[in-house]
Amino acid sequence: MSGIGRASALIGAGTIVSRLTGFLRGIVLVAVVGSVNSPAGDAFATANQLPNNIYALISTGLLTAVVVPQIVKAASHEDGGRAFISKVFTLGTVVLLVTTVLATLIAPWLVQLYAPGYSPDQLALATTFAYWCLPQILFYGLYALVGEALNARRIYGPFTWAPIVNNVVSIAGFGLFLLLFGGPLTEVVDWTPEMIGLLAGTATLGIVVQAGILFFFWRRTGLHVRPDFAWRGVGLGQIGRLAGWTFLMVAAGQIAGLLQGRVVSEASGDGPAAAAMGYAWLLFMLPYSIIVLSIGTPYFTQLSEHAHAGRHEEVRGDIGRSIRTLGVFVVFSTFALAAAAVPASRIFTNSASQAVQAAWVLLAFLVALIPLAVLFVIQRTFYAYDDTRTPFFFTLVQCAIVVATAYGAWGLVEADVIGLEYLAAVVALGQSLASIVQVVIATWLLQRRLGSLGTASWLLSLGRFVLAAVPAAAAGWGVFLLLGGADGWTASSALLGAVGSAIIGIASMLVYVAFLALFRAPELAVATGLVRRFLPGRR
Repeated sequence: MSGIGRASALIGAGTIVSRLTGFLRGIVLVAVVGSVNSPAGDAFATANQLPNNIYALISTGLLTAVVVPQIVKAASHEDGGRAFISKVFTLGTVVLLVTTVLATLIAPWLVQLYAPGYSPDQLALATTFAYWCLPQILFYGLYALVGEALNARRIYGPFTWAPIVNNVVSIAGFGLFLLLFGGPLTEVVDWTPEMIGLLAGTATLGIVVQAGILFFFWRRTGLHVRPDFAWRGVGLGQIGRLAGWTFLMVAAGQIAGLLQGRVVSEASGDGPAAAAMGYAWLLFMLPYSIIVLSIGTPYFTQLSEHAHAGRHEEVRGDIGRSIRTLGVFVVFSTFALAAAAVPASRIFTNSASQAVQAAWVLLAFLVALIPLAVLFVIQRTFYAYDDTRTPFFFTLVQCAIVVATAYGAWGLVEADVIGLEYLAAVVALGQSLASIVQVVIATWLLQRRLGSLGTASWLLSLGRFVLAAVPAAAAGWGVFLLLGGADGWTASSALLGAVGSAIIGIASMLVYVAFLALFRAPELAVATGLVRRFLPGRR
């Protein structure tokens, strides 16, 4: 637990700084291109999301699910895994290069596929952005490949801290854009080739630097990687079999996301669309990345070791402890962020009215924050046992629900039940409901495999956290109203939105901790211990 605590603190601290600089990056980007009711902002969001989709496939799909457990196993090889990692890196780099070239060649088709609701001029702008952004695929992939290898060797810091450099590069580039051209430039006709090159080129340069900086830490692994095209003999066939199901799973997710995006593109210029959903997701991912990834990543490495050794009782213990530890933070974050939804959304919008529209999207996403934290643990337990087939099937159910609810939302628009300004929020709510169904199925399937997971115990803990979080959220909402609500100063600017969110969060936290202490929740001591590791001088 001490080792996991130290690793969690290191990852968490890096993630906090990364997310804070990422927020600043987002604020500057909104000043450049807008968010809600911004056709140009939606065009850039669509183009810049394309390489991110491939990154999701590589990182969440292949590396986390397959390569990390295999690298852990490879450490027992006579050479410490050097031959294995050399072959994997060579193969991965070749695949990344080919994918990047092909994606760039078909950029117009990709943009049209993802955003059929755009006007011809908006499609043309998005395509031009895409030509600049798609080379990010190679560097996102290298960042994921090197970073996950470092994680597997228990070198957690660089992978977490490298995005900060990316954010700094982006902030500088976007700031230069504002200095030269001003903003926000929300209309398609406002954009010149020089503007496009500076904005999208800066975004890509940040990813290049983010990947490159990891190579400076490679020597700490003790591994000497060289190009090796002899891809047979060290278990790559096993990786291929595992990755087959993983790629099918991620492909299903990408198809669902594509169809969802096609629906949301219809709202561009009339309400929250691609850009606004992206920023709402960024807010949603703040607690997820800080809490779930910082605590869950070290647990996953330990859980993989226990699973590989056949210590199933210890795996079940890892599951319960990690869910309870994640839960004490995630439940609070869900309710506190809900109370601060409007000022938090104001950080990435250009007016109070836009913040209110975007807040509905954020609230819809927040419905799934607690279930996704549980899913993180359950799904990675399957991965630790080299089972990527089962996650494919329960993810397929989730994808089907995402698509069905997205087109159901569009049906509500066509029937005049809701306006286009609420389309993105209803689509996001459908995605959250799909995630809830997914985690229920996944937990049931894992329990069939491992036996009792102590589900009742950690559900009881989560319920206790919720009971403490409800009055905490009420206190936060009361503070928001006392500060003027949507018409008050907390929604008057991006900076004041951040300040207001912090005040609401602190008020909610004080009430939450008080109720946990009243309930004598044992997880409070664990949470306090983890927080102390972030303090200066603590280890």
